[in-house]
Amino acid sequence: MKRRIKHELSAEKPTIWIGKEGATSDMITEISRQLDTKEMIKIRILKTALKEETAKTLAQRIAKRTNAALVEVRGHTFILYRHRKPKQA
Repeated sequence: MKRRIKHELSAEKPTIWIGKEGATSDMITEISRQLDTKEMIKIRILKTALKEETAKTLAQRIAKRTNAALVEVRGHTFILYRHRKPKQA
């Protein structure tokens, strides 16, 4: 499963960029909204966002706050996955 997700997103560009403000509540809301529609997203962290913590710890914190699985952290880019619930008819 992890391999499939990595393969599918390897050529994709990040859909969210985290800047110097870091993981604000608005940013978490947007990440959660995108996970609701796409299941998996790629996020890039700018160097200015990494003052007190590493990319991995920031990614883990965001994954926890959005109830998503952290698939991979590579450099300043990471992939989140959250299973989408089927829509009720």
